[in-house]
Amino acid sequence: MPTRRTILAGLGAFVLAPAARAASPMIFSDQGAAISGFDTVSYFTSGGPIAGHPENALMWKHAIWRFASHANREAFEANPRAYAPQFGGYCAYAVSQGFLTTTDPKIWHIVNDKLYLIHSNAVDREWMRDPEANIVRAEANWPSVLYG
Repeated sequence: MPTRRTILAGLGAFVLAPAARAASPMIFSDQGAAISGFDTVSYFTSGGPIAGHPENALMWKHAIWRFASHANREAFEANPRAYAPQFGGYCAYAVSQGFLTTTDPKIWHIVNDKLYLIHSNAVDREWMRDPEANIVRAEANWPSVLYG
């Protein structure tokens, strides 16, 4: 017959199990730099990614964000959620399918003023079949996919 101690020990293991699983970082970063060091503001202001510079860097959400200019850094500091890629910079299509993978910062889309990064050209072709549905699926999976 179970004792109070064994029941409590079992409950403790059940409650702690999700915390014990290794979670992926909220922001995908290549060696600590978000978007492989590209300036996230440049996607919105320059029509595409521009390499950021270490002298214009800042830390946000445990990742280093680099910017091509001081003005871009200031814009990000004023409203980081407006410029940060969706789904922590992980591949938006992968998140829509329920898993995480890396991205190629040169394969991207802005949809409804939000930045989405994609893993590869082949994956981008899948993403482009129905971007709106992929966004809905990805939003349903985020952020729980980090703990998968």
